Amino acid sequence: MNDRFSFPLDAGPFVWLLLLLAFLALVFVFERALFLHRGLVLSSDFIEGVRNNLRAGRPLEALAACEESPGPVPRVVKAALLRAGTGEDAMRAAAVEAALLELPVLERRLGTIAAIGRVAPLLGLAGAIFAGFDLATALRDGSVYASADGLLRNVQAALATAGFALVIAAGCAMAHHFLVGRVRSIVTEMEIAAHSIITFVRHELTEDKSRPG
Repeated sequence: MNDRFSFPLDAGPFVWLLLLLAFLALVFVFERALFLHRGLVLSSDFIEGVRNNLRAGRPLEALAACEESPGPVPRVVKAALLRAGTGEDAMRAAAVEAALLELPVLERRLGTIAAIGRVAPLLGLAGAIFAGFDLATALRDGSVYASADGLLRNVQAALATAGFALVIAAGCAMAHHFLVGRVRSIVTEMEIAAHSIITFVRHELTEDKSRPG
């Protein structure tokens, strides 16, 4: 009775490289998903708290709320508030500068995940080609290894390597798409928060102060 094909033990050396890439991709995706989840602060709730402090004449408490809240959105709002006395253009410039500093942190490792997704099929193809080369060599030599069982084992190794590589590529593509969507959501939240707080400070809050008590 022939031994059954065992993955990854019988799939060849390229599968071990693919397993290493799959492990790295899984670690990077998990870390990025947690990081971006913590950074996705609902700007509506956060901004309302900052507005209430500013309405009550407590700018230091508003800045403290920015310090205590996690994620890039509070840091962008804080940068704008620190320029509140220098004009609207200065506030917008400070918010844009803070947002640009946050982008590399948000996009960290996304390129690596995408690269793993592109490299995995190439390694799978290389593994399949080498398995096919072993098959062709056995057929040409007519050795004792050129039995039906040995030949089918090479075919199985080639298919398993190529299939596993495609699964890794598909997983990386889906994870990259998901994480890029999270980054875009955070960028949108930063834009909304910055515009909201600048409009409030330069227009609504100024009008409230100018009204007679």
